[in-house]
Amino acid sequence: MYKKGLYAIAALVGIFLLGLIGYIIILFLGNYVIDEKKIVMDSATRLVDENGDELTKLYVKNRDLVSIDKIPKHVQQAFISIEDVRFYEHHGIDFKSIGRALYRDILAGGSVEGGSTLTQQLAKNVFLSNDKTLLRKTKEVVVAINLEQRYSKQKLLEMYLNQIYFGHGAYGIQAASKLYFNKDVSELTVEEGALLAALPKAPNSYSPILHPEKSIERRNVVLNAMQKAGYLSAEKNVRLQGRTLGLNVKEQAKNPAYLTYIDMVIQEAEKKYSISSNELLRGGYTVKVPMSTKVQEAAYELMKENRYFPGTDNSAQGAFVLVDNKSGGVLSVMGGRDYVQKSLNRLNVKRQPGSTMKPIAVYGPALEEGQFKPYSLLQDKLTSYGGYTPKNVEGQYAKKVTMYDALKDSKNAAAVWTLNQLGVETSKQYLTKLGIPLEDKGLAIALGGLKEGITPLQLAGAYRAFAENGENIQPYFIQEIKDQDGKVIAKAVPDTHKAFSKQTAWYMTKMLQGVVKEGTAKNGEFKGELAGKTGSTSYTNVKGATRDAWFVGYTPDVVGSVWMGYDSTNDQHYLTKGSSYPTLLFKDILTRAGYDEAAFQKPAGVKDLPKPIRLEQVKDLKQELTFHPFGLLTVNLSWTPSPDKRAVYYVYEKKGDKAEVIGKVKGKGAFEKERVNLLDSPTYYVVPYNSQTKQKGKKSNEVTPALFQ
Repeated sequence: MYKKGLYAIAALVGIFLLGLIGYIIILFLGNYVIDEKKIVMDSATRLVDENGDELTKLYVKNRDLVSIDKIPKHVQQAFISIEDVRFYEHHGIDFKSIGRALYRDILAGGSVEGGSTLTQQLAKNVFLSNDKTLLRKTKEVVVAINLEQRYSKQKLLEMYLNQIYFGHGAYGIQAASKLYFNKDVSELTVEEGALLAALPKAPNSYSPILHPEKSIERRNVVLNAMQKAGYLSAEKNVRLQGRTLGLNVKEQAKNPAYLTYIDMVIQEAEKKYSISSNELLRGGYTVKVPMSTKVQEAAYELMKENRYFPGTDNSAQGAFVLVDNKSGGVLSVMGGRDYVQKSLNRLNVKRQPGSTMKPIAVYGPALEEGQFKPYSLLQDKLTSYGGYTPKNVEGQYAKKVTMYDALKDSKNAAAVWTLNQLGVETSKQYLTKLGIPLEDKGLAIALGGLKEGITPLQLAGAYRAFAENGENIQPYFIQEIKDQDGKVIAKAVPDTHKAFSKQTAWYMTKMLQGVVKEGTAKNGEFKGELAGKTGSTSYTNVKGATRDAWFVGYTPDVVGSVWMGYDSTNDQHYLTKGSSYPTLLFKDILTRAGYDEAAFQKPAGVKDLPKPIRLEQVKDLKQELTFHPFGLLTVNLSWTPSPDKRAVYYVYEKKGDKAEVIGKVKGKGAFEKERVNLLDSPTYYVVPYNSQTKQKGKKSNEVTPALFQ
């Protein structure tokens, strides 16, 4: 008996030692089986507007991580009741549950009940494959025991609830709560928590969206389990089982209107802040962007309409960008009419900008250098510059034209002449300040004839200098980035450069308003004040065909550009009309988005630019003789004056072949010449004079006074 007792004790000690050694081995193996980097779960990144409202989500898996203290106790209890009722009692492996499961499987002749603990499920889902092999099951046990050693029960439950799949693309309980109930997990009721706890076993089969009846049955099973575990009273259970699903489904779908913007946010995060696209989609960041949904959706809808795109077929393309003047934040971008993610983004494609270069490469620098003023006269003649002979589109030349009118009517000859006076290198220095460095060295810069071209985003950024007192800014898409803990890890710092003086910027704004009101950009309607410039390039293979059509413009609030054309222009694919169409589209987008009411305000300390004086030839000069005392005759001349009271008229008296000025009047159409000697046979006419340009107009008809007519 004594020996038997010793053998028994020895056996028990041996079993204990073997168990201890096995346990030590399991703990030792855990260091090799557990890769803690796998515990770092993919989490969706949120794009929010400046008010913090969510615009969209970026993710590989739609998951929003949430801490356990934000998950209500009754929700935790629902999962524990149905998945692992002894969760707080075991250490990773529940031998009692395994035994019960084996017994029921034997009775049923097959697998009817699982014995895996919640920790084992976490181990399997995070660290292991789904292969049903003995080795995989052994690893599951090793990992589960080690997880229990390393983490608290609350942390394990948090990881589990954040990790599991709930169907319809939702990973983790927070994403599931948003999807099915459109509420934060902290707001879930008991029956809602029970419904979510019902899903992980078979997310598709028990989907409340696809199979509501099965979903209610499964939810009620969870409620029964909660009662059995002591978390619910029988009365409470009965009441809850009588409730409907109460869904408020909010499926996350990427708005196609936002696709270009999303891609450019991803691009900027990588280029500017060294956050790769993969990390951005997995890291659970909150990215604040300056996007305006109103503008973005207006641009998306209008760019789909073929009436704005005058091509040989309906495949003409376009690009649009709009930037906030004050901040430099990009409000809206469209990389194409049918843009799909990570496809050709036409905002990044350099194209020939045509006459949109004139304000930034010629007239702005010419004003800043003090060589010219808005009403200075420029040469407008067909002139050759070493073999380069720019021609006006309409084929007409005025010999002399003001800068104001040269810009308004987009006179090519005048622009190139002015650049030649200014100097190409001087022009390039200003373009560099505006964010457009060029290698080109020829006068063709004035007309947008460039080696590589310019992007729509570059043009919008450059014109912003005219809207904001001469300061150029680098447009941006990301205002700030916060990590999962809410810490700001990146923030936009406006990068501004002084390109022009306030005076030059204001003069350019007033002249570019003239382009919109009465020049090449007058197509379409816009109630507010708008300044801008058109541009186009020709496709020379087909007469009258256009390759690129542009409009770049700004209001007191925003600046933007529109490009139209084909990705590849050829004899079958070209624009049949020019820049009036992007002008119309730009105005319509801004009108629909509500940017059509603001007015430009002259900055303090700058001179205003008066409207141009327009000289009109007098064709209705009349005369009338009147008698005065002592037998003197007076000639009363009259004509219809210009509505512009600034117009000056010189009155000429002609005797024989000699004519001389006998008077000057301003703003009216009448003049008296006293003591006329009719024996000299005098003739009279008037000539209008422009005090802005120091130019005289065409003389009027002549009148000759006579006593008897």
